[in-house]
Amino acid sequence: MITLYEQHDSGNCYKVRLLLSQLGKPFETVQVSSLDGSTRKDDFLARNPIGKVPTVRLDDGRYLGESNAILLHCAEGTDFIPRDAYDRAKMYEWLFFEQYSHEPAIAVRRAILVYPERKAQATPERLAQTLEAGNRALAVMEKRLADSDWLAGNAYSIADIALYAYTHMAHLGGYDLAQFPAISRWLKRVAATPRYVTVEA
Repeated sequence: MITLYEQHDSGNCYKVRLLLSQLGKPFETVQVSSLDGSTRKDDFLARNPIGKVPTVRLDDGRYLGESNAILLHCAEGTDFIPRDAYDRAKMYEWLFFEQYSHEPAIAVRRAILVYPERKAQATPERLAQTLEAGNRALAVMEKRLADSDWLAGNAYSIADIALYAYTHMAHLGGYDLAQFPAISRWLKRVAATPRYVTVEA
């Protein structure tokens, strides 16, 4: 059975739980967190030297970190990865976009507003910068989703899972998703997919 080392309210960890649930793969969770220092302990660093969650212990005992790498590995050979080469490349494009342009703004702004430990980072300048960058990222998604139900090709894929995780929590970072009607419709489509689980589950 897969073991997922996670911080439960992390969007990056939620991505993995959502995919595993939708694949119907059994898994167990172990709670660790950078907030309490457990990801910096020697036993965790032996599993992932970067000291970050999510990290998974695979069925064969090997460990894997980085949320999108975990998605790619677990979705290998399933319908969550497009078969068409171009659509598959677009899926990768969205995964890179999520980590480089989306998560550093939307997830970070949420974190500095939600976690008391991060409040010192909530300077007016940082809040303004992350709001602007996040809205730019959302505008890119809006343009795509105005013309298509899904991000990569014509079917639900791990590109959607990767972007859904922090987008559906964006309001906690002060983003107004009412400005993005195509994204709002897409959020409802993702939530209606089979074996969907909420971040709280």
